Amino acid sequence: REEWPAIGQECEMDPELLKILACPHCRASLREEGKDELVCEGCRRRYPVIDGIPELLPESAKEGE
Repeated sequence: REEWPAIGQECEMDPELLKILACPHCRASLREEGKDELVCEGCRRRYPVIDGIPELLPESAKEGE
């Protein structure tokens, strides 16, 4: 049984998940940059990874923050 890391503790993304994720803007593949960011191979947009969970919100969804 795997133990989940504590909230705020560094957490790696599942490599299988990364294979199926795509940039919400241009649909290109994403690659990991460090443990806390994904970078789009197409448009070069950057998406944070928080506690192992990528935040892939399009710009329009972030405007309400």
